[in-house]
Amino acid sequence: MHRMHHAYADTEKDPHSPKYDLSVFSMMWRTKTIYTDINKQHIFVEPKFTKNVPQWKRFDAFASSWFSRISWSVGYFTFFLFFATAWWQWLFFPVVLFMAPIHGVIINWYGHIYGYVNFKSKDTSKNLFKFDFLMMGEGYHNNHHKYSSRANFGGVRWHEIDVAYMVMLLLNLLGVIQLKPSALVVRKEV
Repeated sequence: MHRMHHAYADTEKDPHSPKYDLSVFSMMWRTKTIYTDINKQHIFVEPKFTKNVPQWKRFDAFASSWFSRISWSVGYFTFFLFFATAWWQWLFFPVVLFMAPIHGVIINWYGHIYGYVNFKSKDTSKNLFKFDFLMMGEGYHNNHHKYSSRANFGGVRWHEIDVAYMVMLLLNLLGVIQLKPSALVVRKEV
């Protein structure tokens, strides 16, 4: 689905573009519907979008099940039950439960409407934040659309620090993951 978004950004085939939806809710509902249809193989996905993508059908079926969703919800509730020390901390509970759609709204709706542009492109992608601590670097959406296969979404301007990339560098240094040499390159072009 992510590859489809890049290939069809801001066209009618884009699975999540604010350009073809009247509201953020209609965009997210369409995204959810397309995701479910892909996951259940109800729609054909071109092989170019699935090339080198691992297929874990059993895991995907488990992760998409109501059992998994309810189990995670109970786990989060238990965490809050033991560690929340004030009533207002429970206000974060729904945020934790719905983090994936909230993240999708911030990046796929607002990241195509608000912000600044480092690179001119055929789509409406924008960088949301000067320093992206909130989305851990994914708010540099215009940079990501320009260099979609690069591990570092930031690094184009001095203030663009991709926090997730810093974590990847640390994990690479510790030998937990292995970044390709091309992922380590930072292009300063603006």
